[in-house]
This record gives sequence, structure tokens and C-alpha cells, in this order.
Amino acid sequence: MPNNPTKILLSMTLIGGILISISSNSWLGAWMGLEINLMSFIPLMSSQDDIFTTEASLKYFIIQALASSALLFLVVMETLISQIPMAESNNHSYVIMTPLLLKMGAAPMHWWFPSVMEGLSWENCLLMMTVQKAAPMMLTSYLTSINYLILTIVVMSVTVGSIGGMNQTSLRKILTYSSINHTGWMLMAMIGGSNLWAMYFMVYSLLTAAVTATAKQYNISFINQTMSVNSKTTTKFILFTTLLSLGGLPPFVGFLPKWIVIQTMITNDLSAVMTMMVIMSLATLYYYLRMCYSSFITLHDEVKWGPQVFKMNKTTAYSVVLSSTSMMGLIVCTILINTN
Repeated sequence: MPNNPTKILLSMTLIGGILISISSNSWLGAWMGLEINLMSFIPLMSSQDDIFTTEASLKYFIIQALASSALLFLVVMETLISQIPMAESNNHSYVIMTPLLLKMGAAPMHWWFPSVMEGLSWENCLLMMTVQKAAPMMLTSYLTSINYLILTIVVMSVTVGSIGGMNQTSLRKILTYSSINHTGWMLMAMIGGSNLWAMYFMVYSLLTAAVTATAKQYNISFINQTMSVNSKTTTKFILFTTLLSLGGLPPFVGFLPKWIVIQTMITNDLSAVMTMMVIMSLATLYYYLRMCYSSFITLHDEVKWGPQVFKMNKTTAYSVVLSSTSMMGLIVCTILINTN
């Protein structure tokens, strides 16, 4: 229910926990914000009386509790070590980064992410892929610098996200592996500064919200259901332009932040890593095109026992508005071509 006061309260404390984490000037305060965020998200996850949702909530709670306890232990240990003269180490940022990577689901700490996503509703899937990544990523940006560890995590995330979604038929798992792939790109975007990361995160969140809103509206869970999503070709066009934009296909708006990240990597002499990331992004386009292919060759598909009237409700309006953002790149390119 959209007007449920309990969900409104939990959503406010969910955002409040993120704000506490990213505005704290100590790691203990950041840990407290992460715990408030976790304790708000667990009731939102388990609001549906479903065995799959309960299993996913339990898995998520165990993983996040493990990451939170490890983060608290490492922060306290670092504080004690820093008080001992001649015992300071430069490796503390690498160690503290590990539980944060586990919280955001970046490779190689991604093993819990697909199984948890499979049991959630589309609203919670959207929160998991966008809002719940904000605080761990922002905390990771405080520790990020160009080194072999960060580059290895980025390459692993991009590779796992592209190859892992190849043999998937579930739309939730495809979006999960796409999220892991985009996590690698966002970690690399942090090198270019917080503004670049914020722009990438905003574009990714809008496109993911458009896909999840459409999937919820037409109750899509698997690839073979996308072919008969609706008899209206306009709806299919909007959905699959959003998917192609999410895959980073130019000239859609999803390519814009990737383009800026590529330029930043070339400036920092990371051409080899950049080439690897671009190749893996082409692999992610494969499973998006596999979803779009049936729509490209089928202009009108309608079962006779289906609904004959197209109803524009609130969810459909949201999906149309959000999906239209993916075509902003086409408009910008048209303006640039005409001006030149």
C-alpha cells in the first residue's frame, strides 16, 4: 500500500541512515548509519508474507550483519593500532574496504546478491540495486585511490557482471548482474571525483527505476514474457530503449557517464583497464539484445484472451516518464548534429 504509514516511517529512517553514514566524520558514526539503514530495510523486505521473501530477508540480514560486525571490528582494531607508536600501516584502507564491498555486492563479494534479489518484490529490488548501494559506495570513495586492489576489484566486477548474466532467463538476475557490472564502473568513476560518481549513480538509478516500473506493471519475471508485454508498440519501444540505454549503447543517455569515465581513465593512463571494461560492457549488451530481439522482429503481438483496453494507471505513467529519459541522448545528438 503506497499510503502505509509504517512504510513511510521505515523509508524515512532508511534515507536517514544513509545521510548519517555519508555525513559522519568518524567511522563509528558511519557504522551507526549503516546499521540504521539495515534495520529499516529488513522490515521493508519482509513486508510480504511469502516464503521466498522471508528466505531472502534472512540471507540479507546474515550477510549484512557479518559485514557490519567485520567493519566495526576493523575500525576498533585500526584505532588501537594507531595508538601504538611505530605500528601504523598503510594497508588499513584496503582492509576496511572489504566489508563495504560485501555490503554493496561488488565482486568477488557478490555471491549473495543474485539469490537475495530473486526472492524480492520489484520495489525492494529497486531499493537493493540503487539506494542500498549509496552509503557503502560513498564510504568507499573516502578510501579510493588508483592502486592495484581497486583496479582488480573493478575488473572483476565488470567481468562477473557481464559473464554472469549470459545464461540467465530471470529478469531479476539479469538486472542483478547488470548492477554488479555498473558497480565496477561506479567504483572507477570515483577516481574522477564525487560529481562524476553522482552523475553516473543518478543516471543508473533512473534507468533501473524505469525497467523495474515496467516489469512490475506487466508482471514480467522472465525473458520469454517480454515478447507479449503489450500490444502497443510504443510501450515496447520505450521499454527496450531503456534496456539498451542501461547497457550503455550510444547515443542513449546511459552511454554519457560511461563516456566520461572512459575519458577519465585515458587521462590517468589506464588504457588497458579501460579496454577490458569496454569489452565487458559489450558483453552485457548481448543479454539486453536477447531480451529486445523478439520485440524488434515482432511489431504486433496480442493474445485473443488478453485485455483489449490499454489502461494508463499511476505505475504505467511512472514507467513512461522514467523511460523517456533514456531517449535524451538521441535528442542531444540530434541538436549537436544540427548545430554543426
